[in-house]
This record gives sequence, C-alpha cells and structure tokens, in this order.
Amino acid sequence: MPKLKTKSSAKKRFRLTGSGKVRANSALLRHGMSKRSQKMKRKARGTKILSAADARKVKSYMPNA
Repeated sequence: MPKLKTKSSAKKRFRLTGSGKVRANSALLRHGMSKRSQKMKRKARGTKILSAADARKVKSYMPNA
C-alpha cells in the first residue's frame, strides 16, 4: 500500500494543538475591513479551534499530523 500524503493546502492552513484539536486562522480579515464592525474585527483576531465535525474532516487531510 502506498504512503498517505498530506494535502498541501491543509498543511498551510491548519495546525494541531497538543491535545489533538485543530487550530485555524479566522476568515474575513483580508480586505473590505471598513464595512465590518469593530466587534467582528476584534473577535476575529488570533486563531480559533475548529468544531468537531470540521476537525474530523481536516484531520483526514493530514494523516501524518
């Protein structure tokens, strides 16, 4: 059986925490920021932990993580 490869797009966008959760950057922060509320911009700073359903999908893209 061949080796399982990691999807390059997932490798660039996600990281696993020590406990195995998936950490991701927040979306919607690239451009058009003047139309977004200050509350939204503040909450979107930093990284987020993905939900269980999304994490399961992302982990399937990274078999060696």
